[in-house]
Amino acid sequence: MRRISSRRQGGSFAVLMVTIVMVATGTWARSNYKTLHRFASDKDGRYPPGVIFDKAGNLYGPTPWGGDNEFGTIFKLTPNSDGRWRKSVLYNFCSLTNCTDGANPYVSLIFDDAGNLYGTTDQGGNRGFGSVFKLEPNSDGTWSESVLYGFCSVMDCADGANPDSRLTLDQAGNLYGTTEYGGNRGFGTVFKLTPHPDGSWTESVLHRFCALPDCSDGAYPFAGLIIDGTGNLYGTTMQGGNLRCSDYGCGVVFKLTPHPDGSWTESVLYSFCGLAKCRDGASPGANLIFDRAGSIYSTTKYGGVQGVGTVFQLAPNPDGTWKERVLHSFRTSDGSNPFNNSLIFDSAGNLYGTTSNGGGKGNCFGDGGCGVVFKLTPNSNGGWSRTVLHRFVDHPGAIPVGGLIFDAAGNLYGTTNGTGFDSRGSVFEITP
Repeated sequence: MRRISSRRQGGSFAVLMVTIVMVATGTWARSNYKTLHRFASDKDGRYPPGVIFDKAGNLYGPTPWGGDNEFGTIFKLTPNSDGRWRKSVLYNFCSLTNCTDGANPYVSLIFDDAGNLYGTTDQGGNRGFGSVFKLEPNSDGTWSESVLYGFCSVMDCADGANPDSRLTLDQAGNLYGTTEYGGNRGFGTVFKLTPHPDGSWTESVLHRFCALPDCSDGAYPFAGLIIDGTGNLYGTTMQGGNLRCSDYGCGVVFKLTPHPDGSWTESVLYSFCGLAKCRDGASPGANLIFDRAGSIYSTTKYGGVQGVGTVFQLAPNPDGTWKERVLHSFRTSDGSNPFNNSLIFDSAGNLYGTTSNGGGKGNCFGDGGCGVVFKLTPNSNGGWSRTVLHRFVDHPGAIPVGGLIFDAAGNLYGTTNGTGFDSRGSVFEITP
């Protein structure tokens, strides 16, 4: 089974107000775009994969590269009264010998109710195959980092290797995530970290992928997990599943169901490339989200009408099966290859997201564009209308990654990777 590479690259810049773009129906949308911070040097950090808000309105995020030791940082952006944002570094990774504190945090962070930050690193830890870490604020304004678990701590990395997913926290304080590799056969795992009163954590593997013939249960989970009201976990794999598209599969949406004895059962809700030419999508690499009715939404990196990605919905049927529906197939001109670019809903039921490439502006790796921010609006006839809110052109911004978040006023925030060492990424705001 061959692997589709999931490593990111890039960087971007500038501060500017931009007028934008068109919609599928021929109308026009106008938005204000502003860069809150441009990563201007290697020491400042490179390629931020997403940001989150705290309760006070500050933004936090990682950079997988750069910083004092070149192996990534955790940063904070604080808004000033003049509308500008001040950046500070909370932690520089690889501050310990052999990077036992972790290295290369590739995905966005989460908070707990006490204000602690949690995340993963792709490398480092006690065995060099990644870690789960915690950042705890101190009374003097500094932050203390601790490693909750280092991967490949058992033979053959049966506990997992290279966690590249955003973590999920349940009400009991347990953390859940995925590792892209490891798990006996090397095709990835779903793991759980359980806290103990003495501050230690225990890792348990809930599922090791490629447990079924031809990896029909999935292979190489890259995105994180979501939890429903009864404690079931849902996620995606980039490969495995339906072999119609190739000999290595085009990915699945899966569900993990807990049992009273502590075991979990994995079931596949949908295998991609079930339609000719993968019109239903291929290789989902972003987090799933629920709507209020219990349907699931996300994106695929490939497949669709032009093979450059889709937005899809999975709706539950009364008999326990799920029905897949493509809400939008990207056509390069309106974006392409949404990868690690999770969707979000607004209060009216509109979907927002980003594509890493496409859009017809700029020249990012010869892909026909440097990415877009888009909106999908449900119609009365059951369809969805697409609006492009912003097309990236590298100055400012290129290759948006990690999805978007809202503030209380409905403004959108996200990050870009940029296009190279002269363009190391940015944090931006869009007022729709």
